[in-house]
Parts: sequence; structure tokens; C-alpha cells
Amino acid sequence: MSVPQLNDEHRGEEILAVLDTAFGELLAADPAAFRVKFRKMAASAFAFYRGTACLFYHDLTVSDQFGSERGGPYLDDRTSRVWIHGDLHAENFGTYMDSNGRLVFNVNDFDEAYVGPFTWDLKRFAASLALIGYAKALSDEQITELVTIYTAAYRERIHALATGAKSDEVPPFTLDTAQGPLLDALRDARSLTRFGLLDSMTVIRDFERRFASGGGAVELDAATRYKVLAAFDGYLETLPDSSLARPDSYRVKDVVGRRGVGIGSAGLPSYNILLEGHSDALENDVVIYIKQAQTPAVSRHITDRAIQEYFQHEGHRTVISQRALQAHADPWLGWTELDGAGQLVAEVSPYAVDLDWGDIDDPEEIALVVADLGRATATMHAAADDTSGESLVPFSTERAIDAAIAADEESLVPLLVEFAHDYGARARGDHQVFLDLFRNGRIPGL
Repeated sequence: MSVPQLNDEHRGEEILAVLDTAFGELLAADPAAFRVKFRKMAASAFAFYRGTACLFYHDLTVSDQFGSERGGPYLDDRTSRVWIHGDLHAENFGTYMDSNGRLVFNVNDFDEAYVGPFTWDLKRFAASLALIGYAKALSDEQITELVTIYTAAYRERIHALATGAKSDEVPPFTLDTAQGPLLDALRDARSLTRFGLLDSMTVIRDFERRFASGGGAVELDAATRYKVLAAFDGYLETLPDSSLARPDSYRVKDVVGRRGVGIGSAGLPSYNILLEGHSDALENDVVIYIKQAQTPAVSRHITDRAIQEYFQHEGHRTVISQRALQAHADPWLGWTELDGAGQLVAEVSPYAVDLDWGDIDDPEEIALVVADLGRATATMHAAADDTSGESLVPFSTERAIDAAIAADEESLVPLLVEFAHDYGARARGDHQVFLDLFRNGRIPGL
């Protein structure tokens, strides 16, 4: 479809309204953090796209140009309510150490995860491919080919999983199975050490490790420290029984505050806690973070009360979603409450390396990476179903998605290709509108 362009003034007002709904309260509480966030978003159309999942879902469900996705192609009672990532773009992939001690390359950053239509993840990723391709000066034909490759890999993997493929036929991306930039990321992660992370964040004083001052660390007053430690006690109750090998593992050594200023965490208070870890050795200490969880953009466009009422708060929602979507998730992953707000708790991992698109420029190499990301997306969608331990999605998602696609095999690729080009163009135009609003002082509160 050819997307009619809104005039810049009208679109600017629409963007401001959506941003106010998503970020208004946080922005009012910490304008300085949002100046940093918005300057990062101003750097490129892709950075803008990363920071505006709220605008994406507004357009997908509300706007006249892209129409309502409720009951759209490939969506039925089941495929409309599967666990989805919520912010699936080309940079939300990387490495982690799973609960079995294995380095895995997979989808990461589940802050926006929720239950909704599986096609929303595919469309968000496809549009991100169009933006990356455009930034790398790829032609429209090359971008079309990349979206086609991603979709075909997703389709093939979903079908294999739905028809009972053995684990060796659909292996995870590990040091033994990954290739190209994915293998490079895993090797980079393997070269990292817990000692290196601890050395960058802590010092040893009086034979014990403590957080170092500076570097973004904020010393806490006694009252705040007490609240954080009380929240930590609540978090321990949310961990699986298998997470902690011995009682001393979670002995607290130190606590500091931090302030979120990234694209996704602007204005959110967060805290780091230094723990004993699995042995008395100082190099085995563990750093975890407590971060206030946000309302996911997807949830504003899902009206199913059974989904809305399933979660205690946003911290609980983030963790339950990640555990569903990510096999063998971080054993330190849990939730708690602080000052009445839901919090996400997880390890500051020494083994986290994000996929770096900066040096992936050869079209053939890009195509190989994109195919692997399609397979990773399918594996993620398939993990989160009746075998995940959660009752919210009580059916096999891979079988439901496979059946929906099988009913119209030929239309999925054209659907995603058309959307990728159209929304990529929309995001590039929106980035310029946003840039003009920001630099001319038109964003309220800044």
C-alpha cells in the first residue's frame, strides 16, 4: 500500500500526544534524563524508532494509515494472544549465560514483553530491517530480499518446531552452532570475565568488596537503603528454588543507587546490590540491579481483561514474560516492589554482548544474520506456550502460528515486505518531525 503522508504539523501534534501518554509522568519527574534520552533518539531514524514503540503500536492499531490489527491477517483467537517480545528490532539480540552455564545468543531486553498478536513482533522487526538497510545504503530491492529471508527463516523454524523437530535439528545459537557475527558476539562474551565486571564497578576495602564511588553510582541515605534492602528480601521469595546454591549466595555486601539515562530507562530510579555469590572468593561476587518496570507500549492496545489482571505489577509482568519467552533464563531473574511500584531484578551480567551492526555491511553477511534472527524469533515464540509453566497461554503457540500461516502461505512475505517499506519511510519522516520539535523547544516539559 502507499501510505499517505500526514502534514508535518498534524503529525507533530500526534507524536507529541503519544509521547506524553507514554512518558509524561516520568518526563515531569526527571526532565534532564529525558533530554539525554531524546538527544540519543535524535541521532538517527533507527534510534528514534527504538525509543518509540509507543508510537509504533499507536500507528498499528489506531491510525488511519495503517489500520487496526485486531483480527488482521493470520490472527485468530490463539495467534492474537501469544507471548510476544513487544520491542523486537534488529538490535535487541545478544548473548547471555543461561541457567545451565551455557553461553547463548538470542533475543534480549524483555521490558516491553506482553501477550498479543504474534504478527506485531514480525512487523516491528521488519520495519527495523528497512531502517538499518536504508542507513547502510541498501536498495529497496535488497531490503525486500532481507525481509523475505527473515520471514522464510521464521516460517521454516516455526513449522519445524510445530511438527516435532528434535532438539539437534533446531539447536540454540551457541559456541558450537553459531556462525558469522553471532559467533563473534559469543566469542567476545566468552572472553569477558566476572572479575573484569567487578573490577569496573567495585573496590576492595578492609578485605571486602564494595562499590566504587563515581561512575554513575549514587550513595544512599539510611532510609532509602532500608527500603531497598526490604525490597530485596521480597525479591528473594520470587526466585525459583533452584536458583541459589547456598544461603550465603545472597548475602548483601553493598548497595548503591543509579539513574537510568538510556533510551529505554530514562528517568527510572534503579539500584545495584553487591552479593556474595556462590563462594567466598571475591572474584565470584555477583551484582544485581533493581529497576522500576514500565508499562509496556503493547498493553495500551490490548483490551483483554484476563491478560491485564494476570500480572501483579509491571515487575511481575516483565519477569513472567521473560521466563516464558527465554528458555533457561537468568537464575537471578525475579521481581519485587519498592515505593508501591513493581520492580525488575536481574544480574548485571559479565557475559552480555549485544549484536553490533556497525561492522556488518556486506549484503551476503547481513542476509546470513537476518536468517538467524528469523530462527531466533520463531524459537522465542515457540518457547512461550503451554510448556512455559504459565496458564495465560495454555496452548502450543508454534502449532497455532504454523496453522495460521499454512492457511495462506503466499501472503506473509508480501505483507511484511510492504509494511517494512511503508513503516520504514514513516519512521524516517517521523524522525525529522521529532528532531524539529525537539530542537525548536516544542516538547512540553523540556
